[in-house]
Amino acid sequence: MLSTVLQFFASLSLLIVLHEFGHFIAARMFGVRVKKFYLFFDFLFPFPNLANFSLFKKKVGDTEYGIGWFPFGGYVQMAGIMDESMDEEELKQPPKPDEFRSKPAWQRLIILLGGIIVNLLLAVVIYTGLSWVYGKDTLPNSALENGYYVDKYGEALGLKNGDMVTKVGDKEVEDALLVRALLFEDVIDKIEVDRNGERVVLPVTKQFYIDLFDNQEAKPIILEPALLPVVNELIDGPLKQSGGQVGDQILAVDTIEVNFFQEVTRIVKGETYEPGDTMTMVMLRNGTDTITLYPVMDESGLLGFAPKIPYVHEEVSFGEALIEGPRRTWRTLAAYIGQFKLIFDSDIKGYKHIGGFGTIASFYSGGFSWASFWSKTAFISIILAFMNLLPIPALDGGHALFTIYEMIARRPPPEKFLQYAQTIGMLFLLFLMLYANGMDVIRWLFP
Repeated sequence: MLSTVLQFFASLSLLIVLHEFGHFIAARMFGVRVKKFYLFFDFLFPFPNLANFSLFKKKVGDTEYGIGWFPFGGYVQMAGIMDESMDEEELKQPPKPDEFRSKPAWQRLIILLGGIIVNLLLAVVIYTGLSWVYGKDTLPNSALENGYYVDKYGEALGLKNGDMVTKVGDKEVEDALLVRALLFEDVIDKIEVDRNGERVVLPVTKQFYIDLFDNQEAKPIILEPALLPVVNELIDGPLKQSGGQVGDQILAVDTIEVNFFQEVTRIVKGETYEPGDTMTMVMLRNGTDTITLYPVMDESGLLGFAPKIPYVHEEVSFGEALIEGPRRTWRTLAAYIGQFKLIFDSDIKGYKHIGGFGTIASFYSGGFSWASFWSKTAFISIILAFMNLLPIPALDGGHALFTIYEMIARRPPPEKFLQYAQTIGMLFLLFLMLYANGMDVIRWLFP
């Protein structure tokens, strides 16, 4: 739990600082005076005159650098800008040369998009670095001896354990690690599988998505590469403490026969095992000996082992990484946009599953590794870029939209309109924050 919180806080802080730095550096490049550069808000968002205090602040030149107390984001306060940090008295005065509003529209647009650009560039840099340092792991269908494992949602589509998924919608499956994500890049209409050498096309209706979102479990499988229940990695947990060894194959759990690792996981998570409860596991050792172990469950609720995943590992040169970084960024962005669209589907009602800080923090659960931390940070950076680009007043995208209107119409929107739009936008963001985090609380209280 502590590791999850620390990772989330470190990642979010880094992303906020770099996002605001994108605005800051663009503003300074065009000669705009920056009054404040803050991680988190030093007021009760969205009310700039309430609860004003900082955890830390230091003025260097014209700019006050600080850390606020309200951890909802951060901001750069530029002279002469109409946003959540605006100085209404300053805006009543004639524009000065070093104010945001005195700059040409194209310069203001670059300043407004600076944070989004930095977030996307950061994702590209991280994915490039990960590819270069760690290489690339893929899971082609040719490496899957047992095809795919499906849960009740996959079965509802007509899939069967052992099917080899070859196409999702109109996209060929090149990497089994991405097959589940392909289901949500858009609302697809079919899945093509190889079933015992026979090509089978299964229709996918919108009802599949409706059922999935109506009855969504914490992490539904739907379909994923079928893995044998053979112990490949073993940590100090219930299975090891009961005598389990690397190479053991699990045959049954509490009298239930299992053929795949996913079935073991389903049993362990589906039963109400309490710390101290004893499980009965029948194992095959050395390919010949059948033994019975009695793991005693602990507070983690896990057995403490991992199966072998038949990754195909490729070393990646720096030149190849320079291509893989942008490609992975685009693929991740496209997948997220596809999922985001489900929020507005009146049948699927994806808005019921919006999450706040708790949902984002849960991405960092499951221990720590640098590769995992940076990969998740890149993903959140892409989300931050996309969300800020939405044409909502008070977000970068809303300000950019008004600036683009000004460039086309050759006149800015009325100042009163901008002020009202800014206020409405901030109140909407406050509502969205309360709703998303409220949904997290409800899911926590009523799992």
